[in-house]
Amino acid sequence: MALLLKTSSDRGPWWREEFGKALPDLEFRLWPATGRAEDIEFALVWKPEPGFLRALPKLKVIFSLGAGVDHIFEDPHLPEGVPIVRLVDEQLTRQMVEYAVLHTLRFHRQVPGYEAQQRDKRWHELPQKMTRERRVGVMGVGEIGGAVARKLAGFGFDVAGWARTERKIEGARVFAGRGQLTPFLGRSEIVVCVLPLTPDTTDILNARAFAAMPRGSYVISIGRGGQLVETDLLAALDSGHLAGAALDVFREEPLPASSPLWTHPKVTLTPHVAAITDPRSALSQVVENIGRVRRGLAPLNVVDPKRGY
Repeated sequence: MALLLKTSSDRGPWWREEFGKALPDLEFRLWPATGRAEDIEFALVWKPEPGFLRALPKLKVIFSLGAGVDHIFEDPHLPEGVPIVRLVDEQLTRQMVEYAVLHTLRFHRQVPGYEAQQRDKRWHELPQKMTRERRVGVMGVGEIGGAVARKLAGFGFDVAGWARTERKIEGARVFAGRGQLTPFLGRSEIVVCVLPLTPDTTDILNARAFAAMPRGSYVISIGRGGQLVETDLLAALDSGHLAGAALDVFREEPLPASSPLWTHPKVTLTPHVAAITDPRSALSQVVENIGRVRRGLAPLNVVDPKRGY
């Protein structure tokens, strides 16, 4: 019995060490040293190439190295019947909440405006809304988005959420379904997108969505790059309809040097670091699920292939 780790990061030796402590009887293999494919029963992956997983004939579970699983479903040749497990890690959620709160407060307190004034050596007080007057919208209120909404509500913001189906979030009104997307956007001055990437959410942050938002609004994109139409965002920023954007995810990663997002004065960008998987906190869930499978039980946090999350 073996587990194969497939990642482009340099944390492989770290995972090997932590797995050795937690499951010393499980052989750990680090791609590209896969060894005999027939020995591999568990795969922990990030952005595997098409056909990679199907080439493992004894595979029992596919673990995502991150909270999202769209990078796995991009493979049109996935092995049939093998459960795909998403990572539900308290530390990942906490990091996403931190990032969302950081930029919500940054936009609310007009830090970009004061930074621009500093560059121009201008001493000028900008008008400031009270926290309860600032309407924040969270797109996607599942495990991560729900935590974001609750934390922002705790700061005193007027928070709303948007989800595919109806649900309740403490301190926030939840809009549900496509029919309520425009009203949700229309009341949200700061929109935080933490949606999973599915066919329904691809390109959801587009010109129509930005036009529905109040003039002078902000976008914080920490879901997936495929949800944001970058040319539409740039047009909305250049026209002045949107006041700014904080972006952590992009259609192409690393972001090409030719992208105008790098130098746009209203854009703050980071290299997909809103949440970084840490073996010290994430390992326990993988270990628990391996134990469940060994005992003949179904793993926890299996995703629905039809919904894509």
